[in-house]
Amino acid sequence: MKFRNFKMVDYVVYGRGSFNQLDEIIAPRRKGDAPMVFLLDHFFENSPLAHRIPLRGKDKLIFVDVTYEPKTTYVDKIAGDLKQEFGTVSGVIGIGGGSAMDLAKAVSLMMTNPGSSADYQGWDLVKVPGVYKAGIPTLSGTGAEVSRTTVLTGPTKKLGMNSDFTPFDQIVLDPELTANAPVNQRFYTGMDCYIHCIESLTGTYLNEFSKSYGEKALQLCQEVYVKKDTWDAESDDKLMMASYAGGMSIAYSQVGVAHAVSYGLAYLLGTKHGIGNCIVFDKLEEFYPEGVYEFKKMVEKNKIDIPQHITKGLTDEQFNTMIDVSLVMKPLWENALGKDWEKLMTRDRLRALYEKL
Repeated sequence: MKFRNFKMVDYVVYGRGSFNQLDEIIAPRRKGDAPMVFLLDHFFENSPLAHRIPLRGKDKLIFVDVTYEPKTTYVDKIAGDLKQEFGTVSGVIGIGGGSAMDLAKAVSLMMTNPGSSADYQGWDLVKVPGVYKAGIPTLSGTGAEVSRTTVLTGPTKKLGMNSDFTPFDQIVLDPELTANAPVNQRFYTGMDCYIHCIESLTGTYLNEFSKSYGEKALQLCQEVYVKKDTWDAESDDKLMMASYAGGMSIAYSQVGVAHAVSYGLAYLLGTKHGIGNCIVFDKLEEFYPEGVYEFKKMVEKNKIDIPQHITKGLTDEQFNTMIDVSLVMKPLWENALGKDWEKLMTRDRLRALYEKL
Protein backbone atom coordinates (compact mmCIF):
# COMPACT_ATOMS: atom_id res chain seq x y z
CA MET A 1 0.00 0.00 0.00
CA LYS A 2 1.26 3.46 -0.91
CA PHE A 3 0.67 6.18 1.68
CA ARG A 4 0.19 9.84 0.80
CA ASN A 5 3.13 12.02 1.75
CA PHE A 6 1.41 15.36 2.00
CA LYS A 7 2.83 18.84 2.36
CA MET A 8 1.82 20.94 5.35
CA VAL A 9 2.13 24.66 6.08
CA ASP A 10 5.73 25.41 7.13
CA TYR A 11 5.08 27.98 9.87
CA VAL A 12 2.03 28.77 11.99
CA VAL A 13 1.58 31.61 14.47
CA TYR A 14 -1.61 31.70 16.55
CA GLY A 15 -2.95 34.17 19.06
CA ARG A 16 -4.87 37.40 19.58
CA GLY A 17 -2.77 40.26 18.26
CA SER A 18 -0.38 37.98 16.33
CA PHE A 19 -1.09 40.01 13.17
CA ASN A 20 1.12 42.70 14.74
CA GLN A 21 4.12 40.41 14.18
CA LEU A 22 3.61 40.25 10.41
CA ASP A 23 6.36 42.78 9.60
CA GLU A 24 8.86 40.82 11.69
CA ILE A 25 7.71 37.45 10.25
CA ILE A 26 8.09 38.40 6.58
CA ALA A 27 11.27 40.50 6.96
CA PRO A 28 13.66 37.55 6.37
CA ARG A 29 11.70 36.62 3.22
CA ARG A 30 12.32 39.93 1.48
CA LYS A 31 14.69 39.66 -1.49
CA GLY A 32 16.53 42.90 -2.22
CA ASP A 33 14.10 45.56 -3.33
CA ALA A 34 11.59 43.06 -4.78
CA PRO A 35 8.26 44.00 -3.17
CA MET A 36 5.91 42.06 -0.99
CA VAL A 37 2.42 42.08 -2.49
CA PHE A 38 -0.57 42.10 -0.15
CA LEU A 39 -3.90 40.87 -1.53
CA LEU A 40 -6.57 42.20 0.84
CA ASP A 41 -10.27 41.34 0.61
CA HIS A 42 -12.04 44.43 -0.78
CA PHE A 43 -14.40 44.27 2.24
CA PHE A 44 -11.56 45.96 4.18
CA GLU A 45 -11.10 48.95 1.89
CA ASN A 46 -11.15 52.10 4.07
CA SER A 47 -10.91 49.95 7.21
CA PRO A 48 -8.40 50.14 10.10
CA LEU A 49 -6.96 46.77 8.99
CA ALA A 50 -5.83 48.24 5.67
CA HIS A 51 -3.72 50.79 7.56
CA ARG A 52 -2.08 48.10 9.70
CA ILE A 53 -0.43 46.32 6.78
CA PRO A 54 3.38 46.70 7.05
CA LEU A 55 4.20 48.23 3.66
CA ARG A 56 7.91 48.82 2.94
CA GLY A 57 9.70 50.24 -0.08
CA LYS A 58 7.95 49.20 -3.31
CA ASP A 59 5.41 46.96 -1.53
CA LYS A 60 2.01 46.87 -3.17
CA LEU A 61 -1.43 46.59 -1.58
CA ILE A 62 -4.14 45.27 -3.91
CA PHE A 63 -7.78 45.20 -2.82
CA VAL A 64 -9.04 42.01 -4.45
CA ASP A 65 -12.65 41.72 -5.57
CA VAL A 66 -14.08 38.57 -4.01
CA THR A 67 -17.71 39.27 -4.88
CA TYR A 68 -17.46 36.07 -6.89
CA GLU A 69 -15.14 33.16 -6.29
CA PRO A 70 -11.70 33.47 -7.91
CA LYS A 71 -11.51 33.01 -11.66
CA THR A 72 -8.44 31.86 -13.56
CA THR A 73 -8.65 35.04 -15.67
CA TYR A 74 -8.42 37.18 -12.50
CA VAL A 75 -5.41 35.22 -11.22
CA ASP A 76 -3.67 35.57 -14.59
CA LYS A 77 -4.35 39.31 -14.71
CA ILE A 78 -2.95 39.98 -11.23
CA ALA A 79 0.15 37.84 -11.87
CA GLY A 80 0.63 39.35 -15.34
CA ASP A 81 0.36 42.91 -14.02
CA LEU A 82 2.86 42.19 -11.25
CA LYS A 83 5.37 40.67 -13.68
CA GLN A 84 5.02 43.69 -15.96
CA GLU A 85 5.41 46.19 -13.12
CA PHE A 86 8.12 44.49 -11.04
CA GLY A 87 9.49 41.52 -12.94
CA THR A 88 9.53 39.49 -9.75
CA VAL A 89 8.25 39.86 -6.19
CA SER A 90 9.47 38.67 -2.80
CA GLY A 91 6.14 37.16 -1.87
CA VAL A 92 2.36 37.27 -1.90
CA ILE A 93 0.33 37.69 1.31
CA GLY A 94 -3.38 36.87 1.20
CA ILE A 95 -5.57 38.52 3.84
CA GLY A 96 -9.30 37.79 3.95
CA GLY A 97 -11.66 34.84 3.58
CA GLY A 98 -11.07 31.69 1.55
CA SER A 99 -11.27 33.50 -1.79
CA ALA A 100 -8.56 36.04 -0.90
CA MET A 101 -6.29 33.29 0.41
CA ASP A 102 -6.89 31.11 -2.65
CA LEU A 103 -6.05 34.07 -4.88
CA ALA A 104 -2.77 34.57 -3.01
CA LYS A 105 -1.81 30.91 -3.41
CA ALA A 106 -2.65 30.94 -7.11
CA VAL A 107 -0.88 34.25 -7.86
CA SER A 108 2.22 33.00 -6.02
CA LEU A 109 2.32 29.92 -8.26
CA MET A 110 1.68 31.90 -11.45
CA MET A 111 4.63 34.21 -10.74
CA THR A 112 6.93 31.26 -11.53
CA ASN A 113 4.91 28.84 -13.70
CA PRO A 114 4.27 29.44 -17.43
CA GLY A 115 0.91 29.73 -19.17
CA SER A 116 -2.47 30.27 -17.56
CA SER A 117 -3.65 29.15 -14.13
CA ALA A 118 -6.35 27.21 -16.02
CA ASP A 119 -3.56 24.88 -17.24
CA TYR A 120 -3.01 23.74 -13.65
CA GLN A 121 -6.60 22.95 -12.60
CA GLY A 122 -6.34 19.35 -11.47
CA TRP A 123 -4.10 17.19 -9.34
CA ASP A 124 -0.31 17.62 -9.20
CA LEU A 125 0.04 19.59 -12.44
CA VAL A 126 2.12 22.41 -10.88
CA LYS A 127 5.83 21.62 -11.34
CA VAL A 128 7.63 24.75 -10.08
CA PRO A 129 7.45 26.24 -6.55
CA GLY A 130 5.79 29.65 -6.37
CA VAL A 131 7.18 32.71 -4.63
CA TYR A 132 6.88 32.94 -0.84
CA LYS A 133 3.23 33.07 0.26
CA ALA A 134 1.46 33.70 3.55
CA GLY A 135 -2.21 33.41 4.46
CA ILE A 136 -4.07 35.43 7.09
CA PRO A 137 -7.74 34.49 7.53
CA THR A 138 -10.30 37.13 8.51
CA LEU A 139 -13.10 34.55 8.37
CA SER A 140 -12.95 31.06 9.86
CA GLY A 141 -14.21 27.86 8.32
CA THR A 142 -12.96 27.32 4.80
CA GLY A 143 -9.70 25.64 5.79
CA ALA A 144 -8.03 27.47 2.87
CA GLU A 145 -5.23 28.45 5.24
CA VAL A 146 -4.01 24.84 5.43
CA SER A 147 -5.22 23.16 2.24
CA ARG A 148 -3.10 22.01 -0.71
CA THR A 149 -5.58 23.42 -3.17
CA THR A 150 -6.63 26.80 -4.48
CA VAL A 151 -10.15 26.58 -5.85
CA LEU A 152 -10.59 28.42 -9.16
CA THR A 153 -13.33 28.77 -11.75
CA GLY A 154 -11.79 28.31 -15.19
CA PRO A 155 -13.15 28.51 -18.72
CA THR A 156 -14.41 24.91 -18.64
CA LYS A 157 -14.48 23.81 -14.99
CA LYS A 158 -14.32 24.75 -11.34
CA LEU A 159 -11.36 22.87 -9.97
CA GLY A 160 -8.44 23.54 -7.68
CA MET A 161 -4.73 23.78 -8.36
CA ASN A 162 -4.08 20.78 -6.11
CA SER A 163 -0.36 20.33 -5.54
CA ASP A 164 2.43 20.09 -3.00
CA PHE A 165 3.51 23.58 -4.09
CA THR A 166 0.14 25.13 -3.19
CA PRO A 167 0.17 25.26 0.65
CA PHE A 168 1.21 28.47 2.34
CA ASP A 169 4.74 28.88 3.70
CA GLN A 170 3.31 30.82 6.66
CA ILE A 171 -0.10 31.38 8.21
CA VAL A 172 -1.04 33.95 10.84
CA LEU A 173 -4.07 32.92 12.89
CA ASP A 174 -5.30 35.95 14.78
CA PRO A 175 -8.91 35.55 16.05
CA GLU A 176 -9.17 39.32 16.55
CA LEU A 177 -9.35 39.71 12.77
CA THR A 178 -12.62 37.73 12.60
CA ALA A 179 -14.46 39.71 15.27
CA ASN A 180 -16.48 41.99 12.98
CA ALA A 181 -17.47 39.44 10.34
CA PRO A 182 -21.07 39.76 9.06
CA VAL A 183 -23.32 37.30 10.90
CA ASN A 184 -24.55 35.42 7.81
CA GLN A 185 -21.09 35.22 6.27
CA ARG A 186 -19.63 33.93 9.52
CA PHE A 187 -22.32 31.23 9.64
CA TYR A 188 -21.80 30.11 6.04
CA THR A 189 -18.03 29.76 6.42
CA GLY A 190 -18.45 28.10 9.82
CA MET A 191 -20.80 25.59 8.22
CA ASP A 192 -18.23 24.98 5.48
CA CYS A 193 -16.01 23.70 8.29
CA TYR A 194 -18.85 21.69 9.87
CA ILE A 195 -19.66 20.09 6.50
CA HIS A 196 -15.93 19.31 5.92
CA CYS A 197 -16.02 17.37 9.18
CA ILE A 198 -19.21 15.42 8.45
CA GLU A 199 -17.97 14.48 4.97
CA SER A 200 -14.51 13.51 6.21
CA LEU A 201 -15.74 11.52 9.22
CA THR A 202 -18.28 9.51 7.20
CA GLY A 203 -16.09 9.00 4.13
CA THR A 204 -14.39 5.86 2.83
CA TYR A 205 -10.97 7.56 2.99
CA LEU A 206 -11.19 8.01 6.77
CA ASN A 207 -8.17 7.06 8.87
CA GLU A 208 -7.05 7.89 12.41
CA PHE A 209 -5.10 10.96 11.25
CA SER A 210 -8.07 12.63 9.58
CA LYS A 211 -10.44 11.32 12.25
CA SER A 212 -8.51 12.92 15.13
CA TYR A 213 -8.56 16.36 13.49
CA GLY A 214 -12.11 15.97 12.17
CA GLU A 215 -13.57 15.00 15.54
CA LYS A 216 -11.94 17.98 17.26
CA ALA A 217 -13.10 20.40 14.57
CA LEU A 218 -16.63 19.02 14.76
CA GLN A 219 -16.64 19.35 18.56
CA LEU A 220 -15.54 23.00 18.31
CA CYS A 221 -18.24 23.76 15.70
CA GLN A 222 -20.87 22.20 17.97
CA GLU A 223 -19.64 24.22 20.97
CA VAL A 224 -19.95 27.44 18.96
CA TYR A 225 -23.17 26.85 17.03
CA VAL A 226 -25.15 24.41 19.19
CA LYS A 227 -24.18 24.99 22.83
CA LYS A 228 -23.48 28.74 22.96
CA ASP A 229 -26.33 31.26 22.94
CA THR A 230 -24.31 34.41 22.26
CA TRP A 231 -21.27 35.10 20.09
CA ASP A 232 -18.16 36.21 21.96
CA ALA A 233 -14.37 36.32 21.70
CA GLU A 234 -14.14 32.66 22.75
CA SER A 235 -16.39 31.78 19.78
CA ASP A 236 -13.93 33.44 17.41
CA ASP A 237 -11.02 31.57 19.03
CA LYS A 238 -12.76 28.21 18.78
CA LEU A 239 -13.99 28.64 15.22
CA MET A 240 -10.52 29.66 14.02
CA MET A 241 -9.08 26.43 15.44
CA ALA A 242 -12.02 24.42 14.07
CA SER A 243 -11.18 25.79 10.62
CA TYR A 244 -7.53 24.79 10.99
CA ALA A 245 -8.34 21.30 12.30
CA GLY A 246 -11.07 20.79 9.70
CA GLY A 247 -8.65 21.70 6.94
CA MET A 248 -6.10 19.27 8.38
CA SER A 249 -8.74 16.53 8.52
CA ILE A 250 -9.50 16.70 4.80
CA ALA A 251 -5.79 16.97 3.94
CA TYR A 252 -5.46 13.26 4.58
CA SER A 253 -8.97 12.27 3.54
CA GLN A 254 -11.45 14.21 1.37
CA VAL A 255 -14.75 16.06 1.37
CA GLY A 256 -17.86 14.54 -0.19
CA VAL A 257 -21.27 14.99 -1.79
CA ALA A 258 -22.02 18.56 -0.64
CA HIS A 259 -18.76 19.92 -1.99
CA ALA A 260 -18.96 17.93 -5.24
CA VAL A 261 -22.47 19.24 -5.93
CA SER A 262 -21.74 22.83 -4.83
CA TYR A 263 -18.92 23.09 -7.38
CA GLY A 264 -21.56 22.82 -10.12
CA LEU A 265 -23.62 25.61 -8.54
CA ALA A 266 -20.57 27.83 -8.25
CA TYR A 267 -19.52 27.28 -11.85
CA LEU A 268 -22.95 27.92 -13.39
CA LEU A 269 -24.59 30.38 -10.98
CA GLY A 270 -21.59 31.96 -9.24
CA THR A 271 -22.84 30.73 -5.86
CA LYS A 272 -20.16 31.37 -3.24
CA HIS A 273 -18.59 28.34 -1.61
CA GLY A 274 -19.90 28.60 1.96
CA ILE A 275 -23.51 29.38 1.10
CA GLY A 276 -23.40 26.86 -1.77
CA ASN A 277 -22.41 24.08 0.61
CA CYS A 278 -25.25 25.09 2.95
CA ILE A 279 -27.81 25.07 0.10
CA VAL A 280 -26.72 21.57 -0.93
CA PHE A 281 -26.18 20.06 2.53
CA ASP A 282 -29.70 21.14 3.53
CA LYS A 283 -31.00 18.52 1.06
CA LEU A 284 -28.61 15.63 1.75
CA GLU A 285 -30.52 13.62 4.38
CA GLU A 286 -30.08 10.40 2.39
CA PHE A 287 -26.28 10.71 2.57
CA TYR A 288 -25.66 12.39 5.94
CA PRO A 289 -28.85 11.98 8.05
CA GLU A 290 -27.40 12.88 11.48
CA GLY A 291 -25.30 15.76 10.15
CA VAL A 292 -28.21 17.28 8.21
CA TYR A 293 -30.50 16.99 11.24
CA GLU A 294 -28.01 18.88 13.41
CA PHE A 295 -27.32 21.38 10.61
CA LYS A 296 -31.01 22.27 10.40
CA LYS A 297 -31.08 22.81 14.17
CA MET A 298 -28.09 25.18 13.89
CA VAL A 299 -29.75 27.08 11.03
CA GLU A 300 -32.91 27.53 13.10
CA LYS A 301 -31.09 28.47 16.30
CA ASN A 302 -28.92 31.05 14.56
CA LYS A 303 -31.88 32.45 12.56
CA ILE A 304 -30.20 31.99 9.19
CA ASP A 305 -32.09 31.80 5.89
CA ILE A 306 -30.85 29.12 3.49
CA PRO A 307 -31.85 30.08 -0.08
CA GLN A 308 -34.34 27.70 -1.71
CA HIS A 309 -35.37 26.86 -5.30
CA ILE A 310 -32.23 28.38 -6.83
CA THR A 311 -32.21 25.86 -9.73
CA LYS A 312 -35.86 26.40 -10.64
CA GLY A 313 -36.30 27.19 -14.32
CA LEU A 314 -32.84 26.10 -15.45
CA THR A 315 -32.58 24.50 -18.90
CA ASP A 316 -31.44 20.94 -19.65
CA GLU A 317 -28.20 22.39 -20.96
CA GLN A 318 -27.59 24.28 -17.70
CA PHE A 319 -28.32 21.18 -15.59
CA ASN A 320 -25.92 19.19 -17.76
CA THR A 321 -23.22 21.84 -17.27
CA MET A 322 -23.52 21.53 -13.48
CA ILE A 323 -23.52 17.74 -13.68
CA ASP A 324 -20.39 17.74 -15.87
CA VAL A 325 -18.54 20.03 -13.43
CA SER A 326 -19.60 17.96 -10.43
CA LEU A 327 -18.66 14.56 -11.87
CA VAL A 328 -15.08 15.73 -12.52
CA MET A 329 -14.60 15.71 -8.73
CA LYS A 330 -13.79 11.99 -8.67
CA PRO A 331 -11.89 11.81 -5.34
CA LEU A 332 -14.81 13.54 -3.58
CA TRP A 333 -17.36 11.08 -4.97
CA GLU A 334 -15.13 8.11 -4.19
CA ASN A 335 -14.67 9.29 -0.61
CA ALA A 336 -18.43 9.69 -0.22
CA LEU A 337 -19.70 6.58 -2.02
CA GLY A 338 -16.76 4.19 -2.48
CA LYS A 339 -14.92 2.88 -5.52
CA ASP A 340 -18.16 2.02 -7.35
CA TRP A 341 -19.45 5.57 -7.03
CA GLU A 342 -20.07 5.95 -10.78
CA LYS A 343 -22.67 3.18 -10.63
CA LEU A 344 -24.33 4.84 -7.64
CA MET A 345 -24.25 8.50 -8.70
CA THR A 346 -25.75 8.40 -12.19
CA ARG A 347 -26.41 11.54 -14.18
CA ASP A 348 -30.15 11.09 -13.58
CA ARG A 349 -29.69 10.83 -9.82
CA LEU A 350 -27.46 13.89 -9.77
CA ARG A 351 -29.97 15.80 -11.92
CA ALA A 352 -32.72 14.95 -9.42
CA LEU A 353 -30.49 16.23 -6.61
CA TYR A 354 -29.83 19.52 -8.40
CA GLU A 355 -33.57 19.92 -9.04
CA LYS A 356 -34.19 19.81 -5.26
CA LEU A 357 -31.97 22.80 -4.55
